[in-house]
Amino acid sequence: MNKEKRYEIFCRWREANPHPTTELKFNSTFELLIAVMLSAQSTDKGVNKATEKLFAVANTPEKILALGEEGLKEYIKTIGLYNTKAKNIIATCKILIEKYNSQVPDDRKALESLPGVGRKTANVVLNTAFGHPTIAVDTHIFRVANRTGIAKGKTVNEVEKTLLKVVPKEFLHDAHHWMILHGRYICTARNPKCRACLISDLCEYKEKNL
Repeated sequence: MNKEKRYEIFCRWREANPHPTTELKFNSTFELLIAVMLSAQSTDKGVNKATEKLFAVANTPEKILALGEEGLKEYIKTIGLYNTKAKNIIATCKILIEKYNSQVPDDRKALESLPGVGRKTANVVLNTAFGHPTIAVDTHIFRVANRTGIAKGKTVNEVEKTLLKVVPKEFLHDAHHWMILHGRYICTARNPKCRACLISDLCEYKEKNL
């Protein structure tokens, strides 16, 4: 795909949705971190349902730590892998209190050192909370990038590196939100909605549903 096509794709997404953001609900950087940790292999809808009740009673590292692992599980047991997630969240809260004065660090290395926080989670927090031009490649972005031809790659890291290289700078901050939403609602894994797609004339997918 050439750079003119890419530029036009992102122009259209920006025009349709000038201020995209995550569909996870949060009121602080800490709440965002917890929501993203919970969202692995889960839907944003399911996470929002659980965090609505959780954050009403515990929305700081101290308060979640006070719930304890078993207490936390009661709030998140509807979410996949909740046992592991509860363990990681409790451990992360301890570290945030002890090492970072209960604040979420604005630093990739520090974020990725937290239990249960991988590169994708760190990217979401760095982008959404701190405004870094990062791209958190999930299954939606991986599919959209490869299928459209915006950035082809065999691995998540490959696609991330290519996107950071080829997405025009003015779109970098919002690129991953547009691509996630596009993958979630239009460029779906099965039966992509090509007729309703804003960029179908620019997309290089050969098996379009037109």
